[in-house]
Amino acid sequence: MMALQHPVAEDRLAVPAILEMRGISQIFPGVKALDGVDIALYPGTVTALIGENGAGKSTLVKILTGIYRPSEGEIRIDGAPVTFSDAQAAIDAGVTAIHQETVLFDELTVAENIFLGHAPRTRFGTIDWTRMNGRARDLLRSLESTIEPTIRLKDLSIAQRHLVAISRALSIEARIVIMDEPTAALSRKEIDDLFRIVRDLKRQGKAILFISHKFDEVYEIAENYVVFRDGKAVGHGALAATAQDDIVRLMVGRTVADAFPKVAVAPGAPVLDVSGYCHPTEFHDISFTLHRGEILGIYGLIGAGRSELCQSLFGITAPASGTVQIEGRPVTIRSPRDAIRAGIVYVPEERGRHGLALPMPIFQNMTLPSLGRTSRAGFLRLADEFALARKYAERLDLRAAALSVPVGTLSGGNQQKVVIGKWLATQPKVIILDEPTKGIDIGSKAAVHAFISELAAEGLSIVMISSELPEILGMSDRVMVMKEGLSAGIHARAGLTPEILVRAATGNA
Repeated sequence: MMALQHPVAEDRLAVPAILEMRGISQIFPGVKALDGVDIALYPGTVTALIGENGAGKSTLVKILTGIYRPSEGEIRIDGAPVTFSDAQAAIDAGVTAIHQETVLFDELTVAENIFLGHAPRTRFGTIDWTRMNGRARDLLRSLESTIEPTIRLKDLSIAQRHLVAISRALSIEARIVIMDEPTAALSRKEIDDLFRIVRDLKRQGKAILFISHKFDEVYEIAENYVVFRDGKAVGHGALAATAQDDIVRLMVGRTVADAFPKVAVAPGAPVLDVSGYCHPTEFHDISFTLHRGEILGIYGLIGAGRSELCQSLFGITAPASGTVQIEGRPVTIRSPRDAIRAGIVYVPEERGRHGLALPMPIFQNMTLPSLGRTSRAGFLRLADEFALARKYAERLDLRAAALSVPVGTLSGGNQQKVVIGKWLATQPKVIILDEPTKGIDIGSKAAVHAFISELAAEGLSIVMISSELPEILGMSDRVMVMKEGLSAGIHARAGLTPEILVRAATGNA
């Protein structure tokens, strides 16, 4: 068990922890998600929680926010033992969480989301709308935001939703703030704005637990770190005194020497041919050819039309004009069903919202697009469903207690494996991967990249959207750059550099 201490430079005076978790274990049927972990959070300090998907980070957050009660161990706040019987008990103790996908309500106003469950009241017991809107406005202005408290949440951007979530945390006077992958969907400017707010929270003496797979962000914003591996805390310390390679080694139990294990594959015959493809508002005159066994990367800035193009190819939105051919045969794609029948499948960026039915078990998610293969005379055959799901779960090294557990209980990386597995079960000709390693740690990224390379070597044609330049350069045979809905050129792998791609994406070529 790790000794609890304040891992800071020796010339700084150590201060007592606001929160301590001692010997925390969480046992589910067949799985020990956490095994005797210790962690301490300090006022005015950001502690980074680092680990691969499935390492136990999400389980720890659920314990801290009152969703789970630990099987073993003790939680202390200001040195006194506490028990969180439910989420409200955690909030009452001053603990709040800001998640990658903010848990807010689209149809409520900004102010209603901020004060949900603790709205100010009049002397008659009704909600004091004037005071609530005024306090919400004050909280938002303290974050240098001009969001009006009376507008509905559904009209806000992702970055603005994060500001609402932070305002909610401030409204309950939280002393312990958990940020779970808060930058996953933000632009660089929005990340800078968020980090400014984090620094303000530090100055107010908040203890912050920051969970991220992006090492540059961790080193920029955090002072301390704790590394989880296989449900155990395997290392902790001060980031300023710890090299990134040492943290990677702690995370994965080995050195990840090559994060992009691409296998050279000679492209085969054309599989997908797109010509003059246009959408009324999102993209115009897109043309490209994808060959058998080829990985075509698509790079561009946010708003360039990358996802919109691929969603249209999957039948989610209708094009205005243009043609699509599969293996030389013209196809008309008006719906995802048409795309699947043509052999095109799409792994969405937001896997939790658009790729999975989270309450349903793993095996049913895996077989959902392939019910024709797992049913007889209109009746589903449970044995066939399990057999098909097991085949792809084993191929993808899916880590789960059983295929019958809800897919929503899995880590983000394992959820991604389920999405990929369900589409591979349809035996497609083309698979579109939209940000395939978003929210996945460095060790799991290498595994996903190896699997993508393996699929290409088997002859599957792959379109891969990514905002990460190392991923695009490391995995693509060719790269199409998009800018403001237009193709800014297709580049061969040989001699391609980050500078070339960025200049093309920004129009400074």
